[in-house]
Amino acid sequence: MSMLLPIAGPRRAARAQRAAAAGLLAVLIGLAGCGAAAGPLRPGPGLAAPPFLARAAQALPTATVPGTPPSRPGHYENGDLGVAFDYPATWTAAAGKQANALTILREPEREIVVVAFYGSLPAGSSLQDTAQKIRDANTTGLSNIVSRSEKAIQLADGRAAWVSELDADQSDGTTLRIILTSAARGGRIVSLLVYGLPIGVERQRRALEDMTASLHLSAPQLYGISRDQALVEVGGESNNPRDYDPATGGHNALIFSGLVTFNQQLEVVPDLAESWEISPDGTVYTFHLRKNARFHNGRAVTTADVIYSWERAAAPATNSDDVLTYLGDIVGIQARHDGKADHIAGLHAVDDQTLQVTIDAPKPYFLMKLTYGVSSIVDRANVESGPAWYRTPNGTGPYKLIRWDAGKLQLYERNPDFYLGPPAIRYVIQQLYAGVGIRLYETGDIDFTGVSRYDVARVRDPQEPLHQDLREGVSMCTSKITFDVRQAPFDDPKVRQAFALAVDKQRYLDIALQGVGLPAHGLYPPALPGYNPGFKGQTFDPVLARQRLAESRYHDAAHLPPIVFTTSGYGSDVGPTVSALIAMWQANLGVAVTVENLEPDHYIDELHAGRHGQLLSDGWCADYPDPENFADALFHSGAQQNLGHYANPALDTLLEKARVERDVAQRMALYQQAEGLIVDDAAAIFLSHGLSFVLVKPYVQGYVLTPIGVPLERYLSIDPAQLK
Repeated sequence: MSMLLPIAGPRRAARAQRAAAAGLLAVLIGLAGCGAAAGPLRPGPGLAAPPFLARAAQALPTATVPGTPPSRPGHYENGDLGVAFDYPATWTAAAGKQANALTILREPEREIVVVAFYGSLPAGSSLQDTAQKIRDANTTGLSNIVSRSEKAIQLADGRAAWVSELDADQSDGTTLRIILTSAARGGRIVSLLVYGLPIGVERQRRALEDMTASLHLSAPQLYGISRDQALVEVGGESNNPRDYDPATGGHNALIFSGLVTFNQQLEVVPDLAESWEISPDGTVYTFHLRKNARFHNGRAVTTADVIYSWERAAAPATNSDDVLTYLGDIVGIQARHDGKADHIAGLHAVDDQTLQVTIDAPKPYFLMKLTYGVSSIVDRANVESGPAWYRTPNGTGPYKLIRWDAGKLQLYERNPDFYLGPPAIRYVIQQLYAGVGIRLYETGDIDFTGVSRYDVARVRDPQEPLHQDLREGVSMCTSKITFDVRQAPFDDPKVRQAFALAVDKQRYLDIALQGVGLPAHGLYPPALPGYNPGFKGQTFDPVLARQRLAESRYHDAAHLPPIVFTTSGYGSDVGPTVSALIAMWQANLGVAVTVENLEPDHYIDELHAGRHGQLLSDGWCADYPDPENFADALFHSGAQQNLGHYANPALDTLLEKARVERDVAQRMALYQQAEGLIVDDAAAIFLSHGLSFVLVKPYVQGYVLTPIGVPLERYLSIDPAQLK
């Protein structure tokens, strides 16, 4: 997605990643330095393993999965990459020193070195062109280069390969004979680089030709798992346990599930509950649990599990930032959250399969709220087994977490007893800290990826080969800057209005976001019910901005207190989005703003704890398609997500009326009025609405791009015929 700022609401973008023969070669030429075509794939630039990876004592699932057969003398095999070839059994083999170097071979006389390495085959590039670029990259620094031959050959498995042979001099005058053979499969190119003294190469010519001919590229296996049995994603890890707990924002729909969910058409459909009834007055919901619903350990799910999960989420000790937003309509939730009650009064177990839920007023959006992760059901024995329970979770969802190698992978296996039927794809593999998504996608290492704003222009070009895999659409996301109205100077609405009027949103999009996104004039994104395309909202007017500042009790920039802009990041780094805003406030208001970075894994927690400056880098993506999830959830004075502590009695009255209005047209009109009040009072600066760009492999069947994130994996399948 093209969101520019950290999403501070739920379903937030949540939470990065990884010698030559003695006396012969003065330089090891690039050692698989394949230039732009085949740079190292992992770890990705700028990604480092989080501190908790050093805690080796943590309990992790370690299910044994089939492994790649070990290479043996005379044969190299890497099942993870689908690469195999034979070489003389008397030669020695050593592991490659760089991330994309597979192995280094030396013959007994140490006159020849062979390096096997791999990289990406750029979409739309021919084997010949890419092979020749690799050749050029690996001859940098040599002189007197003489081409001996350039030709296409056929390997023993029938695959085409390109061979370049040349002579070149090192800086000491020694002449090398170099043979580079490259073959491709899917988005990956594999090369054998032979170099040594010409006499040695000619002496071993037959052995080298046999080695080249034996090169075999097959469908890669990951951890011994065939690629047609696994959906492969890129992922990361967090050092914050709250990011894995459903009660505190850990929305992992592979593992956990709730009473209801969204389907791919954003319809609320049964999940753990097979059916429900609503009382005539709209305040009592009676849910009937599925008799075949079970935890991953086989224990049946009962109403007691639902009550335990929700009471735990609401408990003061859990300190959930989400529970009041999504379960707060249930009678007794607030009292439980405040520590005034041991149980939630609005929950009643009629029997083991029947749960009655009473809410405080008829609210047409209540069922949609229950699709959110804080409503997920957890196993009490699992949760109370210790602080690291989330590393061996016993959920109810379509997949089980069976292996977690810190810093490397999370491996999920389908739940054969899943109450809606086992998913079509047996495994889901999340590669942790594997690298940049679009590069991994090009090499076939992952099956789908979001596209960053830096790559949008490329993939939208019809001439770009990746374009055929592109899915794009709007998202229900709005990025914003939140004012903390309790802190000066933003307790003065004139100052807030001045800061909002000083931001040129189109220029901001063009400069900071490469033009990706839509300028936001108000709170609601275009795909959300209640969006008004004619709403003018916040506009750019630097003259009026200075006038509003002059009308404030501060009169001018010189009399403003020091202003701190809190954002998610490390050290003193300031990204282009923050820099653009600060530059506009400086240019249009003469205001200097200081940036405060908070560690990303704990950013949301720090905002909710109130440890931040007067300006907050913020944003929100819809959790359900209703404007209540924006206006009420973010700006009602009692809202849990009201990080700026904004309060407007007229707005509260309007929102409380909209909550219970059953006529759809009337509800939308009320929420549009609410948006007007929020914008006029400059409760926040609304910057942009997100657009979604995703690349999906053709063999992944059933993928639907939705404006709200829904659990897709259980709907997907893989077509082996298209898996090349």
